[in-house]
Amino acid sequence: MNDQTPGRLPVDATLEMRVLREHVASVYAGNTTAIAAHMGFAIVIGCFGYFYVNPAFRLLIVALIAAIVLVDLYALFTSRWTPAVPLAETPYWEKKYTRIVTIISTITAPSSLFLVSIQDPMLTTFVTVVIMGSWTRAVQARWPLKRAMFGYGIPMMSGLIVSLAWYGGALNWFLAGFAFVNLVLTLSEGVKQNRRLTASLILQFENEALAAQLREQIAATERASAEKTHFLAAASHDLRQPMHAIALFGAALGNTLRHRPEVRNVERLMRAVNALGASLDTMLDISRLDAGVVQPMPHALELDELFLPLHNTFSVLAERKKLQLRVRASGLWVHSDPQLLYRMLSNLVDNALKYTRQGGVTVVARRRGEQAWIEVRDTGIGIAPEQADRIFEEFYQVNNPGRDRSRGLGIGLSIVRRLGRLLGHAVQLRSRPGRGTRFRLTVPLAEPTDASQDSLLLQELESPVRHFFQVPELGGRVLLIDDEEDIREAMTELMRAYGIEVVAVADEAEAVEALTQPDADLNPVALLMCDYRLGEGAEGLQVGLRLRERFRLDAPMLLITGETAPDRLQRVREWGVPVLFKPVSAATLMQAIVELIHVEASAEGA
Repeated sequence: MNDQTPGRLPVDATLEMRVLREHVASVYAGNTTAIAAHMGFAIVIGCFGYFYVNPAFRLLIVALIAAIVLVDLYALFTSRWTPAVPLAETPYWEKKYTRIVTIISTITAPSSLFLVSIQDPMLTTFVTVVIMGSWTRAVQARWPLKRAMFGYGIPMMSGLIVSLAWYGGALNWFLAGFAFVNLVLTLSEGVKQNRRLTASLILQFENEALAAQLREQIAATERASAEKTHFLAAASHDLRQPMHAIALFGAALGNTLRHRPEVRNVERLMRAVNALGASLDTMLDISRLDAGVVQPMPHALELDELFLPLHNTFSVLAERKKLQLRVRASGLWVHSDPQLLYRMLSNLVDNALKYTRQGGVTVVARRRGEQAWIEVRDTGIGIAPEQADRIFEEFYQVNNPGRDRSRGLGIGLSIVRRLGRLLGHAVQLRSRPGRGTRFRLTVPLAEPTDASQDSLLLQELESPVRHFFQVPELGGRVLLIDDEEDIREAMTELMRAYGIEVVAVADEAEAVEALTQPDADLNPVALLMCDYRLGEGAEGLQVGLRLRERFRLDAPMLLITGETAPDRLQRVREWGVPVLFKPVSAATLMQAIVELIHVEASAEGA
């Protein structure tokens, strides 16, 4: 057990003990059969020799056979190793097994003297061959335990060799030599097989240990990823709450000061709020993709309908950095989700512009068989081979140790990878440090169609913020449920600035009180607006559903939340309730209400 395979590190004690345990289990698995066969063979040979040897030796033969049978019976009925034996006790059972088989072999060895004394050449040859054959098979069964192999093999075969040499004669000496060669070769091969078995078990256990370590590392990585996601969700929620209040107060203030010079300061404030909101939305995208709430709706689309808003969106940034942005028309049609594919391309172009100091960025598409290759190339700083995988990790940025905010959060490529998996579009990277980078998306081609694309809502793709919006016409008041006092005040102030009456409450109890007022029927609720996470662990979604059922409210419900936890986003999606994520601009809020009222009116009309 202490043999070392060349080039292998020393085996630690626990591993050595496990290997020994497997060897012991192996020999004990066939122990009963082997001992029973030995006892039967001894009895048959003894009976055979009893009638052929000198009558003076018959009593000795009977005594020898009896001794062999007694030892074999002891070996059969003595306590034996079982899988329940503790690992630490394995050496004891290895020694006990070795001791028993050595005794059996030693007691059996003298029987060769009587068989050889028959002095019948043919009989002697037959008996010798039979003994060597049975002995060889018995030794092979004990290869796993080297000491047991020697303990069983040497005494018995030595008895045969000595007996043949003792009686002399050319035939006996030849058989003695043959038996000696068989002894040496069998034991030599047994040593080799023992080493192979040991090395194989060591390799097996090492692989199992490595597999266990890998599982632990994967589990640890998954836990770390889950903890990171939960942390980001919690941090995002806590940041979105005050940001939402700031956005609402700012919008109300801007509306009040719209004809005064001070409105410029409000505009600067809102630009800063929108920039921070965009960063929070980027983190939200990660949670939404992890939650599975983003469902692609692929269909045939013309790539140039995506390339136009892509150029319009980033041409100003490229011009500001004195870079060339080339977006080449292709005339190709592909099968994909336009919104998600546009998001992938915009993230790639945005990333390319950030890391390009001179030259420019090119977007091209080419046909390759049944696929379209959409490539975003730049002449930027490039990516070293050892960083090629890491750039798709969240928050990892090449050559940005100071976390320059102008280069974003380092999440864009992570979103590209997630969207690529969601859409089934392979993302390939090729880069040379100092020479530039090429990202390639592989998208299936599609046949052109006559269906109207509505220009893919180009204005929607180019800018997520609507600067011009329609004020909704509600046939009643808005019931707002939010546990944040600042948000209730800000929302009330904003809505009143646009002539919308709001009843703002903190929880379900206050909402019930407002709905049970004597004049509640005179001014019905036209819209139920709820925060998702309310005080004391209450959930706005369930609160709103209960209120609609209890008071038979026909008003639509709109969730506004800073929640980004994947499991909760998935629950909102399953209920199919519209949701806005804080911070919400006045334009986005008003437009969402208009669309919600329109959908509700269309449903009633149908």
